[in-house]
Amino acid sequence: MKIWKSGAAVTAALASLTLAACSSSTPEVTQVTGGDGATELAGTVTYWHAYSADSPEVATLEGTIIPAFETLHPGVTVKDVPIPYDELHQKLITAAAGEQLPDLVRADIGWVPELANLGVLEPLSTTMPDFQTYADQVYPGTLATNLWKGTYYGLPLDTNTRVLLYDAALFEQAGVAIPTTVDELMDAGSALKEAGAYAFADNGAGGWNMLPWIWSAGGDITDPDVTVATGYLNSAESVQGIQNLVDMYNAGYMPDIILGDSGGLQTSDGLATDKYATILDGPWMYPIFAGQYPDFTVSASQVPAGPGGSVSVVGGEDIVMTKSSSNKDAAMEFMRYLLSEESQLAMAEVGQMPVLSDLGPQLTSINAYYAQFVEQLQTAKPRPPTPAWSQIDSIMQDEIRAAIRGDKTVQEALDEAASQADALLAEFN
Repeated sequence: MKIWKSGAAVTAALASLTLAACSSSTPEVTQVTGGDGATELAGTVTYWHAYSADSPEVATLEGTIIPAFETLHPGVTVKDVPIPYDELHQKLITAAAGEQLPDLVRADIGWVPELANLGVLEPLSTTMPDFQTYADQVYPGTLATNLWKGTYYGLPLDTNTRVLLYDAALFEQAGVAIPTTVDELMDAGSALKEAGAYAFADNGAGGWNMLPWIWSAGGDITDPDVTVATGYLNSAESVQGIQNLVDMYNAGYMPDIILGDSGGLQTSDGLATDKYATILDGPWMYPIFAGQYPDFTVSASQVPAGPGGSVSVVGGEDIVMTKSSSNKDAAMEFMRYLLSEESQLAMAEVGQMPVLSDLGPQLTSINAYYAQFVEQLQTAKPRPPTPAWSQIDSIMQDEIRAAIRGDKTVQEALDEAASQADALLAEFN
């Protein structure tokens, strides 16, 4: 089954999904019986998100998506509530304690395991009748961000990943080919250095920055069940992935900003001014370059491959339903509508990458630069889905930076990180 299209097919499919989703066994759900005996949805759906109040995303949500949904379901009112990102997480935790959560939340992918562990999310894979229909149509890496202890507590809503962004003119000047592998990137370092540029730059050493190098080297962070890090984060493959970066840094092929030092040239500025040959970053960089460096042409390719392939990290947000929702049927139907092709493409027009894998070919007609990101999402992986991730992420950054500075060997740093991660993971298993 395909997620519904626009026009008459949308109305017919929505009606079918509505009838399938409605359940008279939930007393809080507001339902109205029409003259033909059909059950229609009614009531209010409250939806929290972190889009900026004056953003094009909110304009599309409030001006296009919500009105279209309310036209299909005239008895339902969707109340969207923008909350600044830095405040939303704390507001969710505070509201969970007081059981004052909304019906739906656009949640950062890292928050889903934490909220699931608190017991405040609806287990969609067991309570949403057509969950698998939607699960089958999204990128596997995005779906995995909703998994906690064998149950899916949400569905992906929008996504992104990092690819290799590069200065093609700089490579031409240095007389070296665009690297497709880690070895080729390292080999290009000397010529790029002679041309006055660093081969690669990144501004951090946490998971978002380091996971592509670890995974592409064939390493990992934890076991598949996310119960232990020892033997994975400190495996020979993971060590080699980080060692490659340490070697580039020691050879003078990377700048100090990876250590968090203040005053260094940021990745976007360095790439656009011929100081950095490559960076890893997301699709949001294209409008940034267009606005700040209109004369610079950014090029893109896949993350440099290693023994584990070309593997990047999944970013984005998920859509989750709270257990305390008083209008679950209507909320679930709005969730479905947010995952419809028309809603996903509408948000793509304002920079939100769809999670429906079949839409990939259509995205290049919206923005040609989406092509490399769509390809990379085929193999991109999520950060380990655990409430302990933010702490593990911080530990990784500290230990990897110690290795880059030369205070420890990479093996020593990852041994320590894995040991500390084991203790944190044990708290949730």
